[in-house]
Amino acid sequence: QVQLVESGGGLVQAGGSLRLSCAASGRTFSSYNMGWFRQAPGKEREFVAAITWSSGNTYYADSVKGRFTISRDNAKNTVYLQMNSLKPEDTAVYYCAAGGAPWIGKLPGYWGQGTQVTVSS
Repeated sequence: QVQLVESGGGLVQAGGSLRLSCAASGRTFSSYNMGWFRQAPGKEREFVAAITWSSGNTYYADSVKGRFTISRDNAKNTVYLQMNSLKPEDTAVYYCAAGGAPWIGKLPGYWGQGTQVTVSS
């Protein structure tokens, strides 16, 4: 069982940066692939980025490649999403997720409550 709590969302101007954090509870955090998803108003939830539990391989949606960076600190049970060069179209609720392999369509089994990111033009 894993519980996830996101933080770090907010309002930022286009071109700015934000760093999201996701604190996980549970002793087996280090054995889960971790990911970030987002959902904009009127749109379906979409994959943003993921990092594997074993090798730390990372995967990104094409829309964020080169701008976003996912990382994890297993000692702190925390996963991060560094978001640079933000665009208004990045505005969404961002969700942390654990488990699965979203880069090949296997959805995570655990989700956080979400944190709002709003990018103004």
